[in-house]
Amino acid sequence: MITEVFTAATYGIDAYLIRVEINLEQGVFYYNVVGLPDNAVKESKERISSAIKNSLFVYPTNKKYIINLSPADIRKEGSSFDLPMAVGILTGSLQAQSDKLKDYIFVGELSLDGKLRKVPGILPIALEIKKKGFKGIILPPDNAKEAAIVDGLDVYPFETLREVVSFLNSEVEILPYKINVKELFEEERHYIYDFADVKGQAEVKRAMEVAAAGAHNIIMIGLPGSGKTMLAKRLPSILPPLTLDEALETTKIHSIAGLIPPDTSVIAARPYRSPHHTASDVSIVGGGSNAKPGEISFAHNGVLFLDELTEFKRNVLEVMRQPLEDRVVTISRSKVTVQYPCNFMFVAAMNPSPAGTAKEAEMYSDYELQKHLSKISGPILDRIDIHITVNPVKYDELSSKTDAEKSDVIRERVVRARGLQLNRFRGMKGLYTNSQMQSKEIKEFCRIGADSENLMKMAITKLGLSARAYDRILKVSRTIADLTGEENITPAHISEAIQYRSLDRTGWLT
Repeated sequence: MITEVFTAATYGIDAYLIRVEINLEQGVFYYNVVGLPDNAVKESKERISSAIKNSLFVYPTNKKYIINLSPADIRKEGSSFDLPMAVGILTGSLQAQSDKLKDYIFVGELSLDGKLRKVPGILPIALEIKKKGFKGIILPPDNAKEAAIVDGLDVYPFETLREVVSFLNSEVEILPYKINVKELFEEERHYIYDFADVKGQAEVKRAMEVAAAGAHNIIMIGLPGSGKTMLAKRLPSILPPLTLDEALETTKIHSIAGLIPPDTSVIAARPYRSPHHTASDVSIVGGGSNAKPGEISFAHNGVLFLDELTEFKRNVLEVMRQPLEDRVVTISRSKVTVQYPCNFMFVAAMNPSPAGTAKEAEMYSDYELQKHLSKISGPILDRIDIHITVNPVKYDELSSKTDAEKSDVIRERVVRARGLQLNRFRGMKGLYTNSQMQSKEIKEFCRIGADSENLMKMAITKLGLSARAYDRILKVSRTIADLTGEENITPAHISEAIQYRSLDRTGWLT
């Protein structure tokens, strides 16, 4: 007797349907899973047999079990196939009815006592099966919130295998699990850190506001203890709120990696990722034998912060060049090629010298300081629009009782500026913010007058700004003008943008 049960698995950030075909024949006990199963799938035999027995069902030992996972040419990984295979065996042995099998997807890992345990990748699976026209999904309770985000899909969470069989046999009637997505989205859209906590640093906070308004990458240069990390942690709080579509796409990435917290169903706040400088290129960009996403994808629609930028291995920084440009990373392996989105704001921090204090910095020669800076390649610096120096906070500012401006207030200005950019680039595919402008758009939207041209000429010649700084200054100037709601770029906007190119200046370290 052949029984067919439906399940699904993830491929990149998307999912695909899998048919679990179970053939039970009379004969000497034999159990085999085909269809390119990995070790976790092969080991399911012991979990399934124990779960069936401990759920007080009969696990026939006088049968020959052949289980096919179709399509058979795609490798199957993970423990989420336990439940569909167990259901297929129980249905094939006439202990569960098969009437509902065609309407539902079964996903879940089984413990030895028959309990259903959480598995990754539920959100992309739920989105895919809705497209395929399935009525609902049967899964572990810890995955219920995540699946219930998808409107129009019946979600049935069960604690044990026995409860699943009772549902299939119509012995119990339960209502689908429901959540109010809009209310949940609003509840989980909050940030721990606020710019009101930052004393002083008015110039740096202004630079970060400009960066947020135009989605510009930014690097902070300052001695240890000047507040670079503190400022970076608060940047997501002034970015525009995630839309529901952005939140779903971000959640899908975290879902396939199993990073969704147990009490959370959707990533409603912009993510903030800060990998250590000892991280490998695979952990940053993604990859490995299973082509899993890396930190740049986990930071999608949020912020990726690299502290102590000069301490990162050069090859780690170099592999980020293409994702920073294309906003998507392609991971190719011998057996699989997947794409992950990685549209993030890149924020970096570094010390101006190998020293830990200003006094120690005086001991280093110009050559040693330049060697320290040269650890960052030109192509990486070329992708960073704003350079800002972070000086230690003065005592008067540190002890001030005056309340600093809150993130909510700053975010309102950022949202208005982003709105102007969306209107400006309407109809231009893939162009949403000033940071994404190329030469053609810069010529069209960043026209400047004679006074501004003279100011730019003086900056390039007298301050020793590099050639790469020219377009960057124009783009940042356009964002500064948007923040003030002005249509034309003025010399004041150009002047401020020039201040954000400290790494391009001759002798900046001295």
